[in-house]
Amino acid sequence: MKIFNTRLSTLSDTQKAQLVEQYQADDYLLLDFDTRQHSRFRAITVSGEAVGVDLPRTGVLKGNDVLINAAGELMQVIAKPQAVTKVTADDDFLLMKGAYHLGNRHVPLMFDHSFDQGNAGYALYFENDHVLAQMLENLGLHIESTSVPFEPETGAYQTGQGHSHGHAHSHAHSHSDSHSHKKSHSHDESHSHGHHHSHSHSHHDAPVGRSNDG
Repeated sequence: MKIFNTRLSTLSDTQKAQLVEQYQADDYLLLDFDTRQHSRFRAITVSGEAVGVDLPRTGVLKGNDVLINAAGELMQVIAKPQAVTKVTADDDFLLMKGAYHLGNRHVPLMFDHSFDQGNAGYALYFENDHVLAQMLENLGLHIESTSVPFEPETGAYQTGQGHSHGHAHSHAHSHSDSHSHKKSHSHDESHSHGHHHSHSHSHHDAPVGRSNDG
């Protein structure tokens, strides 16, 4: 089984061309956020090949990250669409209030600035949790279940975790063999003594192996 143990920060033209060929052959990994949090796991490529990932603890894998093994073989990671809760509000202040309450509970959050029917709007996304959804509805926010690639914000003091440039493709299917156990967060009231400042500038580009034209 191939083991990929290094994350590439830059790609040569030859490597980019190789990824195009691999993408067309479904030779890439489609992984959800839970799997991408781990540095060591087994997974199945979209084409059905079992591979292993054994990385240093350098942060969460992002959509469009490229891995390499000792033989120089490449493997691209695509963020898999997954069930999440989308949060919107009638005004930005109310949405900011919702972000504060979620951040106060250490909930991984993805921020998005998108256009809906020609109108610019902000949205928050978090992994489904009916208790948190009810809390936000009680605050007057709008809740919607959806499925998108989940790329939450990293800590402000973490390095090497830039903006995500991934774009997942729902036509492919991944069968991850990762046997992880997600830690549940607490819903107890806590008291924050800091100020939460979150800035998202999410850009969803096409992966190396695919053009924006689809």
